[in-house]
Amino acid sequence: MNPPADCRRCGVCCFSQLPAYVRVTGDDWTRLGADAEHVAHFLGHRAYMRMSDGHCAALRWREDARGEREYCCSVYDRRPQVCRDLARGSAECAG
Repeated sequence: MNPPADCRRCGVCCFSQLPAYVRVTGDDWTRLGADAEHVAHFLGHRAYMRMSDGHCAALRWREDARGEREYCCSVYDRRPQVCRDLARGSAECAG
């Protein structure tokens, strides 16, 4: 598999039906700041990014001039560490 040329054309890593898909640590929660309550939630004693309609609640998209979907993370500069660690084209990305 070739890595996506631009993550904004893919966004696959942000889609899941699992409510415990992206773990949010205490440091992540702090970094999310005021948005934490909107994009993350607790399941028991652990926090995760909130999933909405099969994708991360922080994911946004729009159509570009060619009608192709562009994805972006609304909390990109404050995203959880697990999202920061995911390297485009890595085995985890391909998975």
